[in-house]
Amino acid sequence: MKIVKEKNKIIIYNPTDFNVKQTLECGQIFRFSIDGERALVYSKDKKAEIFTYPSKIEVLTDDVDYFYNFFDFNTDYSKIKDQLKCDEFLKKAVDYGYGIRILKNDLFEMIVSFIISANNNIGRIKKSIEYLCSHFGEKNNGYYAFPTLDELKCATFIDYKNAGLGYRAEQLKETISTLTNSDIENLKSLNLDEQFKFLINLKGVGEKVANCILLFGLNRKDVFPVDTWINKVYNHLTNTTTTNRKLITRELTSRYGNLSGYAQQYFFYYFRDNKLK
Repeated sequence: MKIVKEKNKIIIYNPTDFNVKQTLECGQIFRFSIDGERALVYSKDKKAEIFTYPSKIEVLTDDVDYFYNFFDFNTDYSKIKDQLKCDEFLKKAVDYGYGIRILKNDLFEMIVSFIISANNNIGRIKKSIEYLCSHFGEKNNGYYAFPTLDELKCATFIDYKNAGLGYRAEQLKETISTLTNSDIENLKSLNLDEQFKFLINLKGVGEKVANCILLFGLNRKDVFPVDTWINKVYNHLTNTTTTNRKLITRELTSRYGNLSGYAQQYFFYYFRDNKLK
């Protein structure tokens, strides 16, 4: 796979390690749309338009460096996939989700988004996030940026209810208040235990959500978020019926180590897409 940066474009030739649909639909981002071979992706106050052709992918954007980092194009996924395919459980999943890349999302956007995502469906999550963007984010060339912490400080409990957050409205309101008095950028310099401890103490953040924020917002590949699908995957692969997600998280993280985040994405996409019962 060859990647070329131009002034307002990133071109990926022979994209063996990048598939737009797989990357956007594996549960790590909510501000996107796909229409055939064209996709739109939003992160913070930035936008990329992506076109998939038979032998190349083009990412059109005014901030090439941001989206080059966002799609993690500096990482050699072919090596990661070769390592993971040595595991008998993962080979089919890696081959199926060959083009998944873990995005380097904005930390604050991930905290807010995954609190909204808890026990929720994709359609409602996207609508709620879009509401917050359109009511509190800055308008930029026809689209709304994700609101900053300072902008969301202005949101009331009623605003969050109007965004369709239900019981999450109170949780998010309290978390925004907590973050106002914290330096979340400092999280990036802490170790994993310290990062997890901070996140788990935020209102609306359980273990699964904390691990999602660690993986997608803090680029920690040594965590393994466990949701309903991963619980099913674990039971299917081990021929068990456990619902102990602490146990599942511990065993899968131990098995895959620093590649746990990658393994989680391949498992999630493959088994969800194939509707494992």
